Amino acid sequence: MNPTPTPNPQALTSNPDNSKNSSTGVDYEPHPESSISLSAERQKIVDSIMRLYSGSASEGDMQVYAEKAIYDDPWSYCDTRYKIAGQWYGIPKIMATSHTLSTEVVSSTSDEIVFKLRQEYKPKLSPASKAVNSLVSLKLEKDGAGAEKVVHHKDMWNEKDYSHECLSKVFKTLNGDHLTKITQPPKSL
Repeated sequence: MNPTPTPNPQALTSNPDNSKNSSTGVDYEPHPESSISLSAERQKIVDSIMRLYSGSASEGDMQVYAEKAIYDDPWSYCDTRYKIAGQWYGIPKIMATSHTLSTEVVSSTSDEIVFKLRQEYKPKLSPASKAVNSLVSLKLEKDGAGAEKVVHHKDMWNEKDYSHECLSKVFKTLNGDHLTKITQPPKSL
């Protein structure tokens, strides 16, 4: 399994106020007022991704991904849009709520969008919710019609990258390969 490209967290997130940085020199807390503007096409991609994080997966929002896109986070590794849909269609099954608290776009290059995300999750079986800070990178390529599609989606949670080795690799791959059996996203994806 080849890991998705990893953005440089220190370069993209370091806060000039060192007291806001973690011991690793990163600040994953989004500062919306510092967000960079995106083109209308790229903003539509980010808006679709935000709806997916908030548990309202739809076939339309899933179309921001290329058919052979990769999704990589601490829990799963998926290598097709259908398997990625398995992750997003699972949020309403295990979460009572999932709310985006804030975002900050920190980079937009010719082939990538990187943003900080603060998402609050409340599992169905828990009385408490938990906010998670992430650094999300979306690697983009143009499809045959010239539209940008996400080909790599990497989500680094709470200042941590994660392993693609040994048991971690096995767990992430099994989750990515088999969650669709439980979450049952539309076969048309």
